[in-house]
Amino acid sequence: MARFELKLPKMGESVAEATITNWLKEVGDTIEADEAVLEIATDKVDSEVPSEVSGVLVEKLFQKDDLVQVGQTIAIIEVSGGVAVDAPSEATMEKNGDIDAVEKTVETAKQTVAAPQDFSGSEKFFSPLVKNIAKEEGVSVAELESISGSGKDGRVTKDDILQYIAGRKAPQAASTQAPAAKPATPAPAAQAVPVSVNGGDEIVEMDRMRKLISGYMVASVQTSAHVQSFIEVDVTNIVKWRDKVKNAFEKREGEKLTFTPIFMEAVAKALKDFPGMNISVDGDYIIKKKNINLGMAAALPNGNLIVPVIKNADQLNLVGMAKAVNDLGNRAKAGKLKPDDTQGGTYTVTNVGTFGSVFGTPIINQPQVGILALGAIRKVPAVIETPEGDFIGIRQKMFLSHSYDHRVVDGALGGSFVKKVADYLEAFDVNRDF
Repeated sequence: MARFELKLPKMGESVAEATITNWLKEVGDTIEADEAVLEIATDKVDSEVPSEVSGVLVEKLFQKDDLVQVGQTIAIIEVSGGVAVDAPSEATMEKNGDIDAVEKTVETAKQTVAAPQDFSGSEKFFSPLVKNIAKEEGVSVAELESISGSGKDGRVTKDDILQYIAGRKAPQAASTQAPAAKPATPAPAAQAVPVSVNGGDEIVEMDRMRKLISGYMVASVQTSAHVQSFIEVDVTNIVKWRDKVKNAFEKREGEKLTFTPIFMEAVAKALKDFPGMNISVDGDYIIKKKNINLGMAAALPNGNLIVPVIKNADQLNLVGMAKAVNDLGNRAKAGKLKPDDTQGGTYTVTNVGTFGSVFGTPIINQPQVGILALGAIRKVPAVIETPEGDFIGIRQKMFLSHSYDHRVVDGALGGSFVKKVADYLEAFDVNRDF
């Protein structure tokens, strides 16, 4: 018998950890090679971890809702037969220790990740280290949830909780040095408004992704000073051009040509003209992004939202942009996005017009500083200026709604950026090739 260590696989350069959402196999179950053993979730994408070998699951090092780092061993599979597939060789066993050492490592891992408190009801993820510090310092789950995290997507880091603990101890130290001084009275916690429920109401718990989205949206509003600019755009030339070439495009490229890649192309050009919109904020520092990575908000069949990212969007021609948009959109609907597909965005575009909305006020996707909403394209009467004079005609128009972070983006920049996007769209060349 040989033992195989099932590790959390690398899921992309920007993904360092994942949360176990469900074990598909239990200790004692037989596992075939390439069969899924457990389900995991990163910040936005769910996926499965398959076994590389056939055997029997003999140890689970982590439990549901535990946070696991990429490369960590998450389970032990016992492999039978004379050939040890991916099992350690004798030389490796001598160097790294025998099975007893492996079992000792397993037990250590269990102790390390054991949750000191009940985090099952929390909507936030906390690392094992943060949980252990909370236990040692008597920090409750409610207190942990109230800490403003400086980590990715607002996650509480070791420095955050240590700073919180130091701040909590400061009034006590001050009171011992100066007995006359009164300790600071903590602000009362915000109380949830009670909701009345009658016999005909149905209570449904949010799923994991909806809880995450809820937390992200509230955190974004609390973090960024949202302000909006709106502009109406005449896209008649774009509508006519797409109607003229869409069949030939699909026949030649094997891809449908929607309006989204055309709009994405204009946004990428405008970001090159106004790099001040292609930034993020980290505390008191502004990070100027080298690459233009466009996020495209997509609605999932279950009603949730996900934002896959088109990497280096400014380097794509219209054909490449269309292929990227269709690929990410199709894989999002099928639930086949990889974790890295949703990472690294520097600016986001959301098409609210898909649902008939004329315009909207979208919430910024942190830590970005801007998001553009594309309204529905409508036929409207409009004044058309010609050398012979003005007249009324039917035009295809839409609204662009730009939300931006007023901490670092003033109205001049925010308004000029969305105006530039509009200029690119209205100057669209109806004689261009695709």
